[in-house]
Amino acid sequence: AIVDQLSLTVANPQFVQETTDLLKSDGYEVDYYKGEDVTVDLYRTLPEHDYDLVLLRVHSTAVISRGEEDVTSVSLFTGQSYSRDLYYEEQLQGRVGFAQYTEDGPKFFGITSDFVRNSMKGTFDDTVVLMMGCQGFINDRGAEAFTDKGARTFIGWDGLVSAEHTDDATELLLRHIITGGVKPEEAVALTMADIGPDPTFGSRLVSQP
Repeated sequence: AIVDQLSLTVANPQFVQETTDLLKSDGYEVDYYKGEDVTVDLYRTLPEHDYDLVLLRVHSTAVISRGEEDVTSVSLFTGQSYSRDLYYEEQLQGRVGFAQYTEDGPKFFGITSDFVRNSMKGTFDDTVVLMMGCQGFINDRGAEAFTDKGARTFIGWDGLVSAEHTDDATELLLRHIITGGVKPEEAVALTMADIGPDPTFGSRLVSQP
């Protein structure tokens, strides 16, 4: 699955096409979800699709707002406009909140690691989850939530990252895994050796386990 919430703000059709072609060349079937399709309920059902690999090309932040309270959690944006009246119980539980690109910008629903752990249906089956957005490893909560939900490996950035750099790194990472036949954690090390940290923010790819 390629979950491309970033297509709403930083579209990269070339990345999507080249990644899709690479995966299909190795026998994968690829489902693509454009920004408008990335909803709370899409995230909810991801484990039920039995994906071997999930690319989360989504904007993410370490803080998500729930009313006047901020929840410290790796939080994934949706492309779904925020409403106080939807998913009310999950908002109270800190599983769902609103997220914004800028303080004055429009509000979108975002999901937290508690949503991954407690609201996603089913379990992943040794899935490799690649979180392409910012701050996937600002703490261990996101990685732990996905691995507790059955993911074999969670890969993400330990700080801020530009869309261009994460796209380039992800394509290289996938080539190491698919063409080179190396394990995901080894592919992370090779990718960092090849492409290096984000040139602006200095963040690096990290994998767990």
